[in-house]
Amino acid sequence: MRAASSKNSLLAGEHVYKKMEFMIKHTWDGLPVSHEPVTIVLKSDNEGLLMEVNAPFFNDPPAPLGEPGKPFSRLWDYEVVEAFFLNDRTEQYLEVELCPHGQHLVLLLSGRRRVWKDKLPLEFEVTRMKTKWEGKAHLPWNYFPPCTNKFNAFAIHGSGEERKYEALYPVPQHELQEGQKPDFHRLEFFKDLNLKGLMGEDWKQPESDIWKFLTN
Repeated sequence: MRAASSKNSLLAGEHVYKKMEFMIKHTWDGLPVSHEPVTIVLKSDNEGLLMEVNAPFFNDPPAPLGEPGKPFSRLWDYEVVEAFFLNDRTEQYLEVELCPHGQHLVLLLSGRRRVWKDKLPLEFEVTRMKTKWEGKAHLPWNYFPPCTNKFNAFAIHGSGEERKYEALYPVPQHELQEGQKPDFHRLEFFKDLNLKGLMGEDWKQPESDIWKFLTN
């Protein structure tokens, strides 16, 4: 992960815009990927975060049948880039799935794999070229669980035996077991996400109207 400032200023009171950049360089089990890595950039945005994706375009599997710009169930069965934002104390997390064909899927989970809201609306736009694609999604603070402090990201493409599962923070080699399958909900392998480093030390995460009414 790399945090960068887009402008340097010593003037008091002038806002310094920052970004966090992540590159998915490994498969879910820690092997190097065989192509240009997927890049995810997080930036402060109005009322939330802007998530920018720059990724190779494999066009495999073919596009989902759903309308571009709309939520699509089981998007993880297609070509997709995913980002997970976690509160590791409560195991509440936001899962964002973005497809190069324009579909998306936003899920809120409370407890590992326990979805309690899905198909939330999302501002998402895609620019697709022959061999790569770029996506921009606005993630409102309302979707983030309170005290979000951990992060992981994933990318999936390919069909059948050639299906590839890639992870920003893969399962460590010493944790792998024979016959183990990819599981993106291994929350214990997520790593720190310091949103104050992006938003400013005085920033406090806005309260979410959605999460406020969740009762476990």
